[in-house]
Amino acid sequence: MSITQVKEIALYVKDLEASKKFYHTLLGFPVIGEVKDRHVFFRVGSSVLLCFNPEVTRQDTFLPPHFAYGHQHIAFEVSQDEYERWKTKITALEIQIIHEHDWGNGFKSFYFKDVDNHVLEIVPVGMWGD
Repeated sequence: MSITQVKEIALYVKDLEASKKFYHTLLGFPVIGEVKDRHVFFRVGSSVLLCFNPEVTRQDTFLPPHFAYGHQHIAFEVSQDEYERWKTKITALEIQIIHEHDWGNGFKSFYFKDVDNHVLEIVPVGMWGD
């Protein structure tokens, strides 16, 4: 038995509309689900990015309660060919790249923040030996 991938990842956000604007309008992730004041879900490749209002989901009774506070981190994988284009896109959107790291063996990744100061990263395919 083996796990094939992480299918979804959750971020807990203050303002769902601001997150929708950031992830959908700016980054181009398709919206695949939305419940006003509770959550907005985005398709990201073969995975799903879940953005929840933690004040609502921590009180869930239908599903197990879940929530988090503070700055979270996720990385988005892109093809080697698109890495520099993503850097250009993020810069053109006037989103500050806060760090670019050289991991050796020809691999770099860069970091930026969303509207909730979650630390996001763009990594090229193969960085983790896959």
